[in-house]
Amino acid sequence: MEKILIVDDSILQASKLKSILEEEYDITVAHSPEAGLNLAREGHFSLILLDVVMPGMDGFTLLKKLQEEIITQNVPVILITSLADVQNEQTGLILGAVDYIIKPFNPLIVKARVNTHVKLYSYRKQIEYQSMTDQLTGVANRRQYDLHSAQKWKECLRLKLPFSVCMFDIDRFKLYNDTFGHPAGDKVIASVAKCVSSHLRRSTDFFARYGGEEFVALLVGDGSDKSFNHFKAVRQAVEDLHIPHDPSVAPWVTVSVGGVTVVPNEDLHYDSVLKMADTMLYDAKKEGRNRVVWVTENMKQLREK
Repeated sequence: MEKILIVDDSILQASKLKSILEEEYDITVAHSPEAGLNLAREGHFSLILLDVVMPGMDGFTLLKKLQEEIITQNVPVILITSLADVQNEQTGLILGAVDYIIKPFNPLIVKARVNTHVKLYSYRKQIEYQSMTDQLTGVANRRQYDLHSAQKWKECLRLKLPFSVCMFDIDRFKLYNDTFGHPAGDKVIASVAKCVSSHLRRSTDFFARYGGEEFVALLVGDGSDKSFNHFKAVRQAVEDLHIPHDPSVAPWVTVSVGGVTVVPNEDLHYDSVLKMADTMLYDAKKEGRNRVVWVTENMKQLREK
């Protein structure tokens, strides 16, 4: 059931709206703009119904705040008002509202407009998900990685949190493709992605297919020792899948891992950190594959094996 947030200081008006919609939707009500903003940040709503006239912070001001928040800026907002004049409607639409509902409520009009915008939002989310997802593996694709990495880097810079970038790829994958064929190679990529993503389940973890047989992961908040040990476990989990490789080079499919942990600052650029992680991946390959090589916050190297 899709979730809708009603923000209205009038208990009577909010109750009327809720009664119209609650058979079809999961309704949450906030009776102050501040409570509405906090709920919107946490609730994963498909639509927000927002009263224009409220004490303290009016609906237009709250709408601006919703547009500024990354979590809520794409959630459609329908303004509720008795101010049925063109100027207020124009103001709301300029600020990003998708529609208006005029008091007193006509249940058929309310349902029709709400249904339309909930369906449009659901369709848009589906299209966005498809455009941000790697079709072979089901994990995030390069486009989503580009957006997410920039966002998380800025967040860690602001909060002064440790930020880890990890690059890894499948060892001797070209030989695997040449030996077993490309369909089998696709299955290996999908199996490795599934295995790794199962070890990156926290809300602050991010995992994507970077290209070909190469992947990238981002961790927020963990120091280098914890990140290094975590990816040693991930590397071992891939080996423990026991996917047969060409026995002339290796018994099983494995991955090599290179990573770096830093605390972002104004003098440090994300691209240089990513390049460092890629260099650590190269070192892991050079030193024998199926291992993790990491750079700590103090620019010291941690090596597995």
